[in-house]
Amino acid sequence: MSGTDPIKILIIDDDHAVIDAIRTVVTRRIEDETVEIETAPDGVTIAYKLEGGQAPWDVVLLDVDLPGISGPQLLDQFRESGSSSSVIMLSADTSASTAASCMRAGAFYYLTKPFKPAELVDSVLSAARHSRMRRQLFQPRIDEQVTIVGSSPGMRQLRAAIARVAEQPVSILIQGESGTGKELVAKLVHERSVRQKKPFVAVNCGAIPDTLIDSELFGHSKGAFTGATTDRAGVFVEADGGTLFLDEIGDMPLAVQARLLRVLQEGEVRPVGGSGVRDVDVRVIAASHVDLGSAAERGKFRKDLYYRLNVVVLAIPPLRDRREDLPELAARFLTKHGGGAELSLSPAALDALTNYHWPGNVRELENAIQSAIALRGGDLIGIESLPTNLRSRIHGSRPIPLPQLIPGGAGTPGEEQLTLTEAKRIVSAQFERDYLQQIMQRAQGSVAEAARLAGLDRTNFRRLLQRHNIDPMSFK
Repeated sequence: MSGTDPIKILIIDDDHAVIDAIRTVVTRRIEDETVEIETAPDGVTIAYKLEGGQAPWDVVLLDVDLPGISGPQLLDQFRESGSSSSVIMLSADTSASTAASCMRAGAFYYLTKPFKPAELVDSVLSAARHSRMRRQLFQPRIDEQVTIVGSSPGMRQLRAAIARVAEQPVSILIQGESGTGKELVAKLVHERSVRQKKPFVAVNCGAIPDTLIDSELFGHSKGAFTGATTDRAGVFVEADGGTLFLDEIGDMPLAVQARLLRVLQEGEVRPVGGSGVRDVDVRVIAASHVDLGSAAERGKFRKDLYYRLNVVVLAIPPLRDRREDLPELAARFLTKHGGGAELSLSPAALDALTNYHWPGNVRELENAIQSAIALRGGDLIGIESLPTNLRSRIHGSRPIPLPQLIPGGAGTPGEEQLTLTEAKRIVSAQFERDYLQQIMQRAQGSVAEAARLAGLDRTNFRRLLQRHNIDPMSFK
Protein backbone atom coordinates (compact mmCIF):
# COMPACT_ATOMS: atom_id res chain seq x y z
CA MET A 1 0.00 0.00 0.00
CA SER A 2 2.97 2.25 0.66
CA GLY A 3 0.90 5.06 2.12
CA THR A 4 2.03 7.61 4.70
CA ASP A 5 -1.05 7.15 6.92
CA PRO A 6 -0.43 4.25 9.32
CA ILE A 7 -2.54 1.12 9.24
CA LYS A 8 -4.31 1.02 12.62
CA ILE A 9 -4.69 -2.56 13.81
CA LEU A 10 -6.58 -3.86 16.85
CA ILE A 11 -5.85 -7.41 18.09
CA ILE A 12 -8.44 -8.90 20.47
CA ASP A 13 -7.31 -12.25 21.88
CA ASP A 14 -6.90 -13.66 25.39
CA ASP A 15 -3.82 -15.65 24.29
CA HIS A 16 -0.73 -13.44 24.66
CA ALA A 17 1.31 -15.83 22.50
CA VAL A 18 -1.11 -15.27 19.60
CA ILE A 19 -0.92 -11.49 20.06
CA ASP A 20 2.88 -11.58 20.08
CA ALA A 21 2.96 -13.80 16.99
CA ILE A 22 0.62 -11.48 15.06
CA ARG A 23 2.57 -8.39 16.13
CA THR A 24 5.86 -9.97 15.01
CA VAL A 25 4.55 -11.07 11.61
CA VAL A 26 2.80 -7.79 10.86
CA THR A 27 5.68 -5.52 11.87
CA ARG A 28 8.32 -7.60 10.09
CA ARG A 29 6.53 -8.53 6.89
CA ILE A 30 4.58 -5.40 5.98
CA GLU A 31 7.22 -3.38 4.18
CA ASP A 32 7.13 0.35 3.37
CA GLU A 33 4.10 0.75 5.61
CA THR A 34 3.66 2.14 9.11
CA VAL A 35 1.43 0.14 11.42
CA GLU A 36 -0.03 1.09 14.79
CA ILE A 37 -1.06 -1.93 16.87
CA GLU A 38 -3.44 -1.87 19.84
CA THR A 39 -4.29 -5.00 21.81
CA ALA A 40 -7.07 -6.12 24.14
CA PRO A 41 -7.46 -9.43 26.08
CA ASP A 42 -11.26 -9.35 25.82
CA GLY A 43 -14.03 -7.51 24.03
CA VAL A 44 -15.66 -5.69 26.94
CA THR A 45 -13.72 -2.42 26.73
CA ILE A 46 -13.96 -2.49 22.95
CA ALA A 47 -17.74 -2.86 23.17
CA TYR A 48 -17.88 0.28 25.33
CA LYS A 49 -15.81 2.16 22.75
CA LEU A 50 -18.15 1.06 19.97
CA GLU A 51 -21.15 2.29 21.96
CA GLY A 52 -19.39 5.66 22.24
CA GLY A 53 -18.79 5.83 18.50
CA GLN A 54 -15.05 5.15 18.82
CA ALA A 55 -13.68 2.79 16.19
CA PRO A 56 -10.48 4.28 14.77
CA TRP A 57 -9.07 0.97 13.53
CA ASP A 58 -8.59 -0.06 9.92
CA VAL A 59 -8.26 -3.76 10.74
CA VAL A 60 -9.55 -5.73 13.72
CA LEU A 61 -8.20 -9.24 14.38
CA LEU A 62 -10.88 -10.79 16.60
CA ASP A 63 -10.72 -14.17 18.33
CA VAL A 64 -13.93 -16.20 18.13
CA ASP A 65 -13.65 -17.61 21.69
CA LEU A 66 -13.32 -14.68 24.09
CA PRO A 67 -14.20 -14.34 27.79
CA GLY A 68 -17.06 -12.03 28.74
CA ILE A 69 -18.36 -11.32 25.26
CA SER A 70 -17.79 -13.74 22.40
CA GLY A 71 -16.13 -12.83 19.15
CA PRO A 72 -19.30 -13.25 17.06
CA GLN A 73 -21.23 -11.06 19.52
CA LEU A 74 -18.58 -8.32 19.26
CA LEU A 75 -18.62 -8.72 15.48
CA ASP A 76 -22.34 -7.95 15.57
CA GLN A 77 -21.63 -4.79 17.54
CA PHE A 78 -19.03 -3.67 14.98
CA ARG A 79 -21.60 -4.14 12.22
CA GLU A 80 -24.42 -2.42 14.12
CA SER A 81 -22.22 0.56 15.06
CA GLY A 82 -21.61 1.34 11.38
CA SER A 83 -17.85 1.04 11.87
CA SER A 84 -15.72 1.07 8.72
CA SER A 85 -13.24 -1.33 10.37
CA SER A 86 -12.67 -4.63 8.57
CA VAL A 87 -12.90 -7.51 11.04
CA ILE A 88 -10.83 -10.67 10.54
CA MET A 89 -12.00 -13.54 12.75
CA LEU A 90 -9.42 -15.84 14.39
CA SER A 91 -10.17 -19.38 15.54
CA ALA A 92 -8.66 -22.83 15.92
CA ASP A 93 -11.96 -24.24 14.67
CA THR A 94 -11.41 -25.45 11.09
CA SER A 95 -15.04 -26.37 10.43
CA ALA A 96 -16.60 -24.68 7.43
CA SER A 97 -19.84 -23.98 9.32
CA THR A 98 -18.10 -21.72 11.85
CA ALA A 99 -16.27 -19.85 9.10
CA ALA A 100 -19.43 -19.49 7.02
CA SER A 101 -21.46 -18.15 9.96
CA CYS A 102 -18.80 -15.52 10.69
CA MET A 103 -18.62 -14.46 7.05
CA ARG A 104 -22.40 -14.16 6.85
CA ALA A 105 -22.33 -12.05 10.02
CA GLY A 106 -20.11 -9.51 8.30
CA ALA A 107 -16.54 -10.70 8.92
CA PHE A 108 -14.06 -9.61 6.32
CA TYR A 109 -12.15 -12.88 6.51
CA TYR A 110 -11.71 -15.96 8.68
CA LEU A 111 -8.23 -17.16 9.70
CA THR A 112 -7.60 -20.52 11.34
CA LYS A 113 -4.88 -20.95 13.95
CA PRO A 114 -2.04 -21.56 13.47
CA PHE A 115 -2.15 -19.12 10.54
CA LYS A 116 0.38 -18.80 7.76
CA PRO A 117 2.34 -15.51 7.92
CA ALA A 118 1.81 -14.75 4.23
CA GLU A 119 -1.94 -15.34 4.53
CA LEU A 120 -2.11 -13.08 7.60
CA VAL A 121 -0.22 -10.24 5.89
CA ASP A 122 -2.29 -10.50 2.68
CA SER A 123 -5.50 -10.46 4.72
CA VAL A 124 -4.46 -7.44 6.78
CA LEU A 125 -3.43 -5.42 3.71
CA SER A 126 -6.62 -6.34 1.85
CA ALA A 127 -8.72 -5.47 4.90
CA ALA A 128 -6.96 -2.10 5.29
CA ARG A 129 -7.67 -1.24 1.63
CA HIS A 130 -11.33 -2.11 2.07
CA SER A 131 -11.64 -0.03 5.25
CA ARG A 132 -10.10 2.99 3.55
CA MET A 133 -12.53 2.70 0.65
CA ARG A 134 -15.52 2.43 3.02
CA ARG A 135 -14.30 5.40 5.03
CA GLN A 136 -14.15 7.49 1.85
CA LEU A 137 -17.66 6.37 0.89
CA PHE A 138 -19.03 7.35 4.31
CA GLN A 139 -17.42 10.79 4.32
CA PRO A 140 -19.60 13.74 3.33
CA ARG A 141 -18.64 15.13 -0.04
CA ILE A 142 -17.22 18.63 -0.22
CA ASP A 143 -17.89 20.23 -3.58
CA GLU A 144 -14.67 21.52 -5.10
CA GLN A 145 -14.14 22.96 -8.53
CA VAL A 146 -11.02 20.89 -9.07
CA THR A 147 -9.36 18.24 -6.92
CA ILE A 148 -6.85 15.45 -7.34
CA VAL A 149 -7.39 12.24 -5.38
CA GLY A 150 -4.73 10.33 -3.51
CA SER A 151 -2.72 10.34 -0.29
CA SER A 152 0.31 8.42 -1.57
CA PRO A 153 3.72 10.10 -1.22
CA GLY A 154 3.84 10.91 -4.94
CA MET A 155 0.46 12.64 -4.90
CA ARG A 156 1.24 14.53 -1.70
CA GLN A 157 4.44 15.82 -3.31
CA LEU A 158 2.50 16.78 -6.44
CA ARG A 159 -0.08 18.75 -4.45
CA ALA A 160 2.66 20.53 -2.51
CA ALA A 161 4.45 21.46 -5.76
CA ILE A 162 1.22 22.80 -7.28
CA ALA A 163 0.63 24.97 -4.22
CA ARG A 164 4.13 26.44 -4.54
CA VAL A 165 4.13 27.21 -8.26
CA ALA A 166 0.47 28.02 -8.99
CA GLU A 167 0.80 31.75 -8.22
CA GLN A 168 4.26 32.12 -9.74
CA PRO A 169 4.38 33.37 -13.38
CA VAL A 170 6.49 30.47 -14.65
CA SER A 171 6.00 27.99 -17.48
CA ILE A 172 5.02 24.50 -16.36
CA LEU A 173 5.59 21.18 -18.09
CA ILE A 174 3.42 18.29 -16.86
CA GLN A 175 4.79 14.81 -17.51
CA GLY A 176 2.78 11.64 -17.12
CA GLU A 177 1.45 8.63 -18.97
CA SER A 178 -1.83 8.74 -20.84
CA GLY A 179 -4.78 8.66 -18.45
CA THR A 180 -2.92 9.93 -15.37
CA GLY A 181 -4.85 13.21 -15.22
CA LYS A 182 -2.56 15.81 -16.76
CA GLU A 183 -5.42 18.14 -17.70
CA LEU A 184 -6.82 17.87 -14.16
CA VAL A 185 -3.45 19.00 -12.76
CA ALA A 186 -3.37 21.91 -15.22
CA LYS A 187 -6.87 22.95 -14.11
CA LEU A 188 -5.80 22.78 -10.47
CA VAL A 189 -2.84 25.06 -11.20
CA HIS A 190 -5.20 27.49 -12.96
CA GLU A 191 -7.73 27.43 -10.08
CA ARG A 192 -4.98 28.18 -7.55
CA SER A 193 -3.49 31.04 -9.57
CA VAL A 194 -4.37 34.74 -9.89
CA ARG A 195 -5.84 33.87 -13.31
CA GLN A 196 -8.59 31.68 -11.87
CA LYS A 197 -11.41 34.02 -12.95
CA LYS A 198 -10.13 34.13 -16.52
CA PRO A 199 -10.58 31.38 -19.16
CA PHE A 200 -8.97 27.95 -18.99
CA VAL A 201 -8.64 26.55 -22.52
CA ALA A 202 -7.39 23.01 -23.23
CA VAL A 203 -6.11 21.80 -26.59
CA ASN A 204 -4.94 18.28 -27.45
CA CYS A 205 -2.21 18.85 -30.01
CA GLY A 206 -2.16 15.18 -30.99
CA ALA A 207 -5.85 15.20 -31.94
CA ILE A 208 -5.66 18.10 -34.44
CA PRO A 209 -4.57 17.46 -38.06
CA ASP A 210 -1.27 19.09 -39.01
CA THR A 211 -3.07 21.21 -41.62
CA LEU A 212 -5.37 22.75 -39.01
CA ILE A 213 -3.25 23.12 -35.87
CA ASP A 214 -1.75 26.45 -37.00
CA SER A 215 -5.23 27.91 -37.41
CA GLU A 216 -6.48 26.33 -34.16
CA LEU A 217 -3.70 27.90 -32.12
CA PHE A 218 -3.20 31.29 -33.72
CA GLY A 219 -6.44 31.87 -35.62
CA HIS A 220 -6.93 32.75 -39.28
CA SER A 221 -8.33 35.52 -41.46
CA LYS A 222 -11.25 35.04 -43.82
CA GLY A 223 -10.05 33.57 -47.12
CA ALA A 224 -6.67 32.47 -45.73
CA PHE A 225 -7.28 28.97 -47.10
CA THR A 226 -10.04 26.90 -48.61
CA GLY A 227 -12.91 26.68 -46.13
CA ALA A 228 -11.90 29.78 -44.15
CA THR A 229 -15.21 31.55 -44.67
CA THR A 230 -14.92 33.71 -41.51
CA ASP A 231 -12.25 35.11 -39.25
CA ARG A 232 -11.21 32.87 -36.33
CA ALA A 233 -9.49 34.17 -33.22
CA GLY A 234 -7.63 30.99 -32.17
CA VAL A 235 -7.15 29.56 -28.69
CA PHE A 236 -4.46 32.02 -27.64
CA VAL A 237 -6.94 34.85 -28.00
CA GLU A 238 -9.69 32.75 -26.34
CA ALA A 239 -7.42 32.18 -23.34
CA ASP A 240 -6.27 35.81 -23.10
CA GLY A 241 -5.74 36.68 -19.44
CA GLY A 242 -6.07 33.04 -18.43
CA THR A 243 -4.38 29.69 -18.98
CA LEU A 244 -3.82 27.68 -22.15
CA PHE A 245 -3.18 23.97 -21.65
CA LEU A 246 -1.37 22.32 -24.57
CA ASP A 247 -1.68 18.57 -24.09
CA GLU A 248 0.58 16.15 -25.99
CA ILE A 249 2.72 19.03 -27.19
CA GLY A 250 5.31 16.53 -28.38
CA ASP A 251 3.01 15.75 -31.34
CA MET A 252 3.12 19.37 -32.57
CA PRO A 253 4.80 19.82 -36.00
CA LEU A 254 8.21 21.51 -35.90
CA ALA A 255 7.04 24.43 -38.04
CA VAL A 256 4.22 25.17 -35.61
CA GLN A 257 6.64 24.84 -32.70
CA ALA A 258 8.65 27.76 -34.15
CA ARG A 259 5.56 29.97 -34.23
CA LEU A 260 4.60 28.92 -30.72
CA LEU A 261 8.04 29.89 -29.45
CA ARG A 262 7.67 33.35 -30.96
CA VAL A 263 4.29 33.83 -29.28
CA LEU A 264 5.77 32.84 -25.92
CA GLN A 265 8.70 35.22 -26.37
CA GLU A 266 6.86 38.22 -27.83
CA GLY A 267 3.41 37.85 -26.25
CA GLU A 268 1.64 38.44 -29.56
CA VAL A 269 -0.08 36.31 -32.19
CA ARG A 270 -0.50 36.74 -35.93
CA PRO A 271 -3.45 34.86 -37.46
CA VAL A 272 -2.87 32.71 -40.54
CA GLY A 273 -3.34 34.89 -43.60
CA GLY A 274 -3.53 38.05 -41.50
CA SER A 275 -1.31 41.12 -41.63
CA GLY A 276 -1.74 42.43 -38.10
CA VAL A 277 -0.77 41.11 -34.67
CA ARG A 278 -2.62 40.96 -31.39
CA ASP A 279 -1.11 41.16 -27.91
CA VAL A 280 -2.04 38.29 -25.62
CA ASP A 281 -1.39 37.57 -21.95
CA VAL A 282 -1.55 33.81 -21.59
CA ARG A 283 0.05 31.36 -19.21
CA VAL A 284 0.96 28.24 -21.15
CA ILE A 285 1.00 24.86 -19.39
CA ALA A 286 2.27 22.07 -21.61
CA ALA A 287 2.02 18.32 -21.13
CA SER A 288 3.41 15.22 -22.76
CA HIS A 289 3.50 11.49 -22.16
CA VAL A 290 6.93 11.27 -23.86
CA ASP A 291 10.30 12.57 -22.64
CA LEU A 292 10.59 15.91 -24.44
CA GLY A 293 14.25 16.21 -23.48
CA SER A 294 15.08 12.99 -25.33
CA ALA A 295 12.86 14.07 -28.24
CA ALA A 296 14.79 17.36 -28.44
CA GLU A 297 18.11 15.50 -28.53
CA ARG A 298 16.82 13.40 -31.44
CA GLY A 299 15.63 16.45 -33.35
CA LYS A 300 11.96 15.56 -32.90
CA PHE A 301 11.28 18.62 -30.75
CA ARG A 302 12.80 22.10 -30.80
CA LYS A 303 15.42 22.49 -28.07
CA ASP A 304 14.75 26.21 -27.65
CA LEU A 305 11.03 25.57 -27.15
CA TYR A 306 11.80 22.74 -24.73
CA TYR A 307 13.99 25.04 -22.62
CA ARG A 308 11.25 27.68 -22.68
CA LEU A 309 8.61 25.25 -21.44
CA ASN A 310 10.77 23.23 -19.06
CA VAL A 311 10.96 25.79 -16.24
CA VAL A 312 8.99 23.76 -13.66
CA VAL A 313 8.20 20.07 -14.18
CA LEU A 314 5.23 18.44 -12.45
CA ALA A 315 5.46 14.65 -12.71
CA ILE A 316 2.33 12.54 -12.23
CA PRO A 317 3.09 8.96 -11.14
CA PRO A 318 1.30 6.14 -13.00
CA LEU A 319 -1.47 4.37 -11.12
CA ARG A 320 0.54 1.15 -10.83
CA ASP A 321 3.09 3.07 -8.71
CA ARG A 322 0.46 4.41 -6.30
CA ARG A 323 -1.91 1.50 -5.77
CA GLU A 324 -2.52 2.68 -2.20
CA ASP A 325 -4.68 5.42 -3.75
CA LEU A 326 -7.04 2.86 -5.33
CA PRO A 327 -9.53 2.70 -2.42
CA GLU A 328 -9.95 6.49 -2.44
CA LEU A 329 -10.17 6.66 -6.23
CA ALA A 330 -12.67 3.79 -6.34
CA ALA A 331 -14.83 5.48 -3.71
CA ARG A 332 -14.76 8.75 -5.64
CA PHE A 333 -15.86 7.07 -8.89
CA LEU A 334 -18.55 4.98 -7.17
CA THR A 335 -20.03 8.20 -5.77
CA LYS A 336 -19.57 10.13 -9.02
CA HIS A 337 -21.24 7.54 -11.27
CA GLY A 338 -23.53 5.75 -8.80
CA GLY A 339 -26.54 7.95 -9.44
CA GLY A 340 -27.14 8.51 -5.74
CA ALA A 341 -27.04 4.79 -4.82
CA GLU A 342 -24.88 3.75 -1.86
CA LEU A 343 -22.54 1.50 -3.81
CA SER A 344 -19.47 -0.36 -2.60
CA LEU A 345 -16.98 -2.92 -3.90
CA SER A 346 -16.64 -6.38 -2.40
CA PRO A 347 -13.23 -7.13 -0.84
CA ALA A 348 -12.43 -9.54 -3.67
CA ALA A 349 -13.35 -6.95 -6.31
CA LEU A 350 -11.16 -4.31 -4.64
CA ASP A 351 -8.30 -6.83 -4.47
CA ALA A 352 -8.73 -7.51 -8.18
CA LEU A 353 -8.47 -3.78 -8.93
CA THR A 354 -5.34 -3.55 -6.78
CA ASN A 355 -3.64 -6.48 -8.51
CA TYR A 356 -4.23 -5.13 -12.02
CA HIS A 357 -1.37 -3.19 -13.69
CA TRP A 358 -3.55 -0.36 -15.14
CA PRO A 359 -1.83 0.55 -18.44
CA GLY A 360 -4.58 3.14 -18.99
CA ASN A 361 -4.10 4.58 -15.49
CA VAL A 362 -6.87 6.51 -13.70
CA ARG A 363 -8.94 6.93 -16.87
CA GLU A 364 -9.04 3.14 -17.29
CA LEU A 365 -9.99 2.70 -13.64
CA GLU A 366 -12.87 5.14 -13.95
CA ASN A 367 -14.12 3.37 -17.09
CA ALA A 368 -13.86 -0.02 -15.35
CA ILE A 369 -15.94 1.17 -12.40
CA GLN A 370 -18.52 2.75 -14.70
CA SER A 371 -18.81 -0.62 -16.47
CA ALA A 372 -19.11 -2.50 -13.16
CA ILE A 373 -21.85 -0.12 -11.99
CA ALA A 374 -23.81 -0.75 -15.19
CA LEU A 375 -23.49 -4.55 -14.85
CA ARG A 376 -23.93 -4.86 -11.08
CA GLY A 377 -26.56 -7.11 -9.51
CA GLY A 378 -26.90 -5.05 -6.33
CA ASP A 379 -25.34 -2.25 -4.33
CA LEU A 380 -22.35 -4.45 -3.45
CA ILE A 381 -20.32 -4.84 -6.64
CA GLY A 382 -18.58 -8.20 -6.90
CA ILE A 383 -15.94 -9.71 -9.14
CA GLU A 384 -18.53 -10.93 -11.64
CA SER A 385 -19.39 -7.31 -12.53
CA LEU A 386 -15.81 -6.28 -13.34
CA PRO A 387 -14.54 -6.11 -16.94
CA THR A 388 -13.21 -9.40 -18.29
CA ASN A 389 -9.58 -8.28 -18.42
CA LEU A 390 -9.66 -7.61 -14.67
CA ARG A 391 -11.41 -10.86 -13.76
CA SER A 392 -8.77 -12.85 -15.63
CA ARG A 393 -6.01 -11.39 -13.44
CA ILE A 394 -7.55 -11.95 -10.02
CA HIS A 395 -4.95 -12.94 -7.44
CA GLY A 396 -6.28 -11.44 -4.25
CA SER A 397 -9.74 -12.97 -3.83
CA ARG A 398 -9.91 -15.07 -0.70
CA PRO A 399 -12.50 -17.79 -0.15
CA ILE A 400 -13.10 -19.20 3.32
CA PRO A 401 -9.83 -21.06 4.10
CA LEU A 402 -9.75 -24.72 3.19
CA PRO A 403 -8.22 -27.42 5.37
CA GLN A 404 -4.58 -27.92 4.40
CA LEU A 405 -4.60 -30.37 1.52
CA ILE A 406 -1.04 -31.62 1.98
CA PRO A 407 -0.19 -31.39 5.71
CA GLY A 408 3.37 -30.28 6.37
CA GLY A 409 4.20 -30.19 2.66
CA ALA A 410 4.70 -32.98 0.17
CA GLY A 411 6.76 -35.89 1.36
CA THR A 412 6.83 -34.95 5.07
CA PRO A 413 7.57 -38.10 7.13
CA GLY A 414 4.85 -39.12 9.55
CA GLU A 415 2.15 -36.98 7.93
CA GLU A 416 -0.90 -38.48 6.25
CA GLN A 417 -1.32 -36.94 2.81
CA LEU A 418 -4.73 -36.65 1.16
CA THR A 419 -5.35 -38.64 -1.98
CA LEU A 420 -6.11 -36.80 -5.22
CA THR A 421 -9.77 -37.87 -5.03
CA GLU A 422 -10.12 -36.58 -1.46
CA ALA A 423 -8.39 -33.30 -2.26
CA LYS A 424 -10.60 -32.76 -5.32
CA ARG A 425 -13.71 -33.44 -3.23
CA ILE A 426 -12.69 -30.80 -0.66
CA VAL A 427 -11.86 -28.20 -3.30
CA SER A 428 -15.08 -28.95 -5.20
CA ALA A 429 -17.19 -28.55 -2.06
CA GLN A 430 -15.48 -25.25 -1.21
CA PHE A 431 -15.99 -23.93 -4.75
CA GLU A 432 -19.67 -24.94 -4.67
CA ARG A 433 -20.20 -23.19 -1.31
CA ASP A 434 -18.47 -20.00 -2.47
CA TYR A 435 -20.43 -19.98 -5.73
CA LEU A 436 -23.76 -20.37 -3.94
CA GLN A 437 -22.96 -17.54 -1.54
CA GLN A 438 -21.96 -15.20 -4.37
CA ILE A 439 -25.00 -16.03 -6.49
CA MET A 440 -27.33 -15.54 -3.48
CA GLN A 441 -25.68 -12.20 -2.76
CA ARG A 442 -26.18 -11.13 -6.38
CA ALA A 443 -29.82 -12.24 -6.27
CA GLN A 444 -30.28 -10.39 -2.95
CA GLY A 445 -31.67 -13.48 -1.24
CA SER A 446 -34.17 -14.48 -3.93
CA VAL A 447 -33.94 -18.24 -4.40
CA ALA A 448 -35.91 -18.10 -7.65
CA GLU A 449 -33.60 -15.48 -9.16
CA ALA A 450 -30.46 -17.24 -7.90
CA ALA A 451 -31.63 -20.55 -9.38
CA ARG A 452 -32.28 -18.83 -12.71
CA LEU A 453 -28.79 -17.28 -12.71
CA ALA A 454 -27.24 -20.64 -11.84
CA GLY A 455 -29.18 -22.46 -14.57
CA LEU A 456 -30.81 -24.88 -12.11
CA ASP A 457 -34.38 -25.65 -11.17
CA ARG A 458 -35.54 -24.23 -7.84
CA THR A 459 -35.84 -27.61 -6.06
CA ASN A 460 -32.28 -28.71 -6.80
CA PHE A 461 -30.97 -25.26 -5.97
CA ARG A 462 -32.68 -25.33 -2.55
CA ARG A 463 -31.19 -28.78 -1.95
CA LEU A 464 -27.70 -27.37 -2.57
CA LEU A 465 -28.35 -24.49 -0.17
CA GLN A 466 -29.45 -26.95 2.53
CA ARG A 467 -26.39 -29.14 1.91
CA HIS A 468 -24.08 -26.20 2.62
CA ASN A 469 -26.23 -24.76 5.45
CA ILE A 470 -26.80 -21.46 3.58
CA ASP A 471 -29.78 -19.43 4.76
CA PRO A 472 -31.35 -17.34 1.94
CA MET A 473 -32.74 -14.85 4.49
CA SER A 474 -29.21 -13.79 5.46
CA PHE A 475 -28.76 -12.22 1.99
CA LYS A 476 -31.90 -10.08 2.02
